[in-house]
Amino acid sequence: MRRSTRFGLALCLLAACAQAGADIFAYTDESGSTHYSNVPTDPRFTLLLKSPVEPEAASAAVAPAPEHWRQRAASYQSLIDRTAKRNALQPALLKAVIAIESAFNPHAVSRAGAQGLMQLHPKTARRYGVGNAFDPEQNVAAGAHYLRDLLRRYNNNLELALAAYNAGEDAVDRYGQQIPPYRETRGYVPAVLRLYHELLTAST
Repeated sequence: MRRSTRFGLALCLLAACAQAGADIFAYTDESGSTHYSNVPTDPRFTLLLKSPVEPEAASAAVAPAPEHWRQRAASYQSLIDRTAKRNALQPALLKAVIAIESAFNPHAVSRAGAQGLMQLHPKTARRYGVGNAFDPEQNVAAGAHYLRDLLRRYNNNLELALAAYNAGEDAVDRYGQQIPPYRETRGYVPAVLRLYHELLTAST
């Protein structure tokens, strides 16, 4: 599906893709025309709207990643390494979270309003003093800090920390400090863990 259109038709496209659960990509060409697609065949496409992660989609995300995010990941490796060290985290863990959250698109925005590489919700961004959630330095610093705080909160239980990162601490606590029975969260946690272990193994 490809479109080059004005705003009104673009809204129809976004709505249709959202109902279908598809990620939506866009770019503006030299003539000022904006192109939308759920199949980004042109390297100029960037993620505009990220569909919620379903279990099947999350599981698929741990397969060898598409080249577009692996290329992006390389440009953020230095940022990931120093941020991980500052927060006593494995770089592979941060990399896995970013890959699943945004496919390394610093401009990604979810349906729920989460923003940037680590998909910070506005409330979380404010909590960690983020002025611009689309700035990779601020975004990754806050996301890593939040993840470290969650690990402390849940006694280094990575599954619960990831569940809280996805669904919120209140949800994890409400269900007796268990992974909440949400389809997205039940898919998200194993997806991140699988990719984390894959990246960890590749780095040794």
